[in-house]
Amino acid sequence: MPTALARRSAGLPSFVPPQLCRLRQTPPSGDRWVHEIKYDGYRLHARIDAASVKLLTRTGLDWTDRYPATAAALNRLPARRAYIDGELCALNPDGTTSFAAMQAATDSANTGDLVYYAFDLLHLDGEDLARWPLLERKERLEALLAGAEARLRYSEHIVGHGADVLLEACRLGAEGIVSKQIDRAYAPDDRGIWIKAKCLKRQEFIAVGWTEPKGGRQGLGALLLGYYDANGRLLYAGRAGTGMTDRELAELAARLKPLAVDKMPLAVPPPRETRFGSRLELSRVHWVRPVLVVEVTYSTWTDDGLLRQVVYQGVREDKPASEGG
Repeated sequence: MPTALARRSAGLPSFVPPQLCRLRQTPPSGDRWVHEIKYDGYRLHARIDAASVKLLTRTGLDWTDRYPATAAALNRLPARRAYIDGELCALNPDGTTSFAAMQAATDSANTGDLVYYAFDLLHLDGEDLARWPLLERKERLEALLAGAEARLRYSEHIVGHGADVLLEACRLGAEGIVSKQIDRAYAPDDRGIWIKAKCLKRQEFIAVGWTEPKGGRQGLGALLLGYYDANGRLLYAGRAGTGMTDRELAELAARLKPLAVDKMPLAVPPPRETRFGSRLELSRVHWVRPVLVVEVTYSTWTDDGLLRQVVYQGVREDKPASEGG
C-alpha cells in the first residue's frame, strides 16, 4: 500500500518530466513486470485543473489548441484535478497506430478522430499518486476512465510473459511493447524501470550511394539504400546511418569508393525533404554502381514509401543485387 507520505495532499503539478524508456532487444521476464502495447503517436501529458485542460509535450510545450476534441473529452472526466500520462494516436483501419497518419492529421488540423491512450496517473484531486506503485496508479486510472468516451482509452496491460506479449504485439502489427516494473514509483530520472522492445523487420537492400561523415565520424555518414520494383526500376528506400562500428564504416567506405559513378543509378531522385530525418543534399551524395547488397532492420515503411528507423546489420556477400529489396 502507498505510504502515508505518498497519500498526503498535494498541489497539482504544472509539469512533470515524462518517465522515459530504455531500449532492449528483448523484454524482461518475470511477474514483477507488466507489458503494454507501444503506441506510435505523440506522447502528451493531460493536465486537468477544474475547467481548464492542457495537453503538454514531453518538453512542456502547450499543444492544447492543436487537439481541441481531445481536450474537451478530458474536461468531461469525473475529476476536478488530474495529471495523466498518455499517447495521442491516429488509428489505422486494423486498429494499429500510425505516426505518419498522426502527423498528417496534425498538419491538416483534422484531429477529431484521434485517440488518447492513457497509461499513467500522477495526480488526482489533491493526491500525489506519482509515488504510488505502478499497479495502484493504474487501478485509479482505470476507474477514472470507466465510462469515458471512445476517444479516451485506458492502456491495458499483461503481467509477466514478456516474450509472448512481444510476439503477439508484432503479429498484430504494433510497433512493440513497453514493460514496466509493477511496484515502482513514477521516476523520470530512472529509465531502467520502463523498458521498450520493438518489432523490427529485416530486409536486404542495395547500396546506391553514401554521404560524407560529419563531426568526428570516419568513413561515411549514411548509406543510401535502393530496391528493384516489379517493373525492374531501382527505387530509393531511405538511409542507414546507425548500426555501423568504426571498423564497418571504414570497410564500407573502402568497398564503395571504387564503385563510384557520375550518374545517379535511381529511376527517380530521392526526396530532399522528408517527415523523418535531416535534409538530403543530392549534390553532395556519392553515387555508386548498385552491386552491393546490405541487410538492415527497420520499424516500418512510411506513407511516403521510405524506411523508418533504419539500422545497418551488415553486407550480404551471398546475395546478388538482383535479389535486393
